[in-house]
Amino acid sequence: MSYALNEVEATAKRATRGAGYDWGLAEEAAKATRWLCAQGLDGAAVLASLLEAGYAADLSAHVPQDLQAEWKAAVPLCPLGTGATLSDCAAQLKSAPLAIGLLSQPAMILPFAALTARQLGTCVTIVSDGFQAVTDGAALQCEGVLPETAARLTIRAAGSLSNPYPTRTRAEPEEAAWAVLNRYAHKTYAPATEESRRLGAGAGLSDND
Repeated sequence: MSYALNEVEATAKRATRGAGYDWGLAEEAAKATRWLCAQGLDGAAVLASLLEAGYAADLSAHVPQDLQAEWKAAVPLCPLGTGATLSDCAAQLKSAPLAIGLLSQPAMILPFAALTARQLGTCVTIVSDGFQAVTDGAALQCEGVLPETAARLTIRAAGSLSNPYPTRTRAEPEEAAWAVLNRYAHKTYAPATEESRRLGAGAGLSDND
């Protein structure tokens, strides 16, 4: 199935909130998922895998514990919390590259790197074992295959785009991943009450015709 990017963004936002993240990170996740899909990557599948990991239950353990050295934690880092921190610390890349330790779903860090590139007005390069990506904030160029988990990631303010991905206006997520997002999204819907059912469709329990 093909979906408009607006629909992807809305579903991703509700799904992330339904998985336990606060609305602020849910909004960031939605924008990030949309950005990945616009680059031709399956952002829905990336987000679905991340939500299934259940990091929201103890998010403070899955964010960088020390911002003065390599960003890492005792457990895999969540790319949403880590990405939000990257956006806040974008200026650090002006003086030195940033090293990030064990990171889950590293593809999800790419949209945050793109935001950093826009903030700095320069290309940003992301490198891990067997993979490299460059973004100027709007476009993306990748070499290699991003793993489910990156043992170490390096981000630096440098690089250039020679063959960026063509941008897309619609997304075609894996059906299984889309189903996962909808499952989490449904957790944000208020359960029906007798009053809502009565006011919902048609005349309900009364007929004044």
